[in-house]
Amino acid sequence: MRTWICALAIAIAAPATAAPAPPKPLFASDQPIRITIQGPMSSLVGRRSETQRPGTLTIAGANQSYAINLSPRGITRRASDICQFPPLRVEFVQPPPAGSLFEGQRRLKLVTHCRNAAGFQQKILLEYAAYRLYNLMTPQSFRARLANIDYVDERGRPYVSRVGFFLEDIDDVAARNGMVKARTADMIPASLLDPQGAARMAVFNYMIANLDWSMRAGPEGEGCCHNGRLLALPRAPGGPYVPVPYDFDFSGLVDAPYATPPEAIHVTSVRQRNYRGYCAHDALARAVAANLVQRQAELLGVFSAVPGLDARTQARSVNYLGEFFSDAASGRMFRACV
Repeated sequence: MRTWICALAIAIAAPATAAPAPPKPLFASDQPIRITIQGPMSSLVGRRSETQRPGTLTIAGANQSYAINLSPRGITRRASDICQFPPLRVEFVQPPPAGSLFEGQRRLKLVTHCRNAAGFQQKILLEYAAYRLYNLMTPQSFRARLANIDYVDERGRPYVSRVGFFLEDIDDVAARNGMVKARTADMIPASLLDPQGAARMAVFNYMIANLDWSMRAGPEGEGCCHNGRLLALPRAPGGPYVPVPYDFDFSGLVDAPYATPPEAIHVTSVRQRNYRGYCAHDALARAVAANLVQRQAELLGVFSAVPGLDARTQARSVNYLGEFFSDAASGRMFRACV
């Protein structure tokens, strides 16, 4: 009886989640899609302002076509001296109909190929793989959907065909988990972070050697966080906050040629790992790392499951993550907290 009373008290005291929502159709499958995006490509590529340009998105073989607005987005990858092709924001002019692949979508981030060279196809597939790795760690993560994209200009002339992926909206991530998107100031205290979520994000970023993030602060005036978003329970919108990472092109796993380490972190290469978690979460982070070591085969299997990732890139990635599993098993990754 005493145990039952204690359990009831905990249930009453704990903030309740909302009923989880199923994923929207676009993110309910991992199968790549094929689409055509038609629009003023020379304007999009040549002038990188956030001005919207009209276009059309068509799903191959489905007889489904949507009027859209296209605009460049991002910071580093939007710069013309970094990328030949900018990341895009796709906004639907009208809500896609019920039962369609894009049902429930309004504005989507489309991660594009950056440069035309074949090697950059492998880079974007590795970034997609990073999202898949975090999906295996927690449902409190962004889903991504690969797309083989034929870009054509206003007159229907082929421009370029490349792989890319759509990224799930943070509101949909929240809905799937019975949570809400948190609205915060530019910086939050570490005490408001959900310890389990914070430990998990720190371990994951160490795994892929990503240093380009913050779970507490974002660019001035944009709220928290840098390359991350925060989720909260509906009845506790003021925290604790669960951080959700995104944007992994500066990671050592992807190893983009333009990626450099943050100036404040003393490493010589983005391939060099540096644990940036909080020592207050050390026990939880060690448990997360130990769990990943036990699931090593499952996690490494992600690379062979990504369509288009060539054998050489797969082998290099498996070897690179092998270093993480060695660091995690030995505890070496946590030496700063000893």
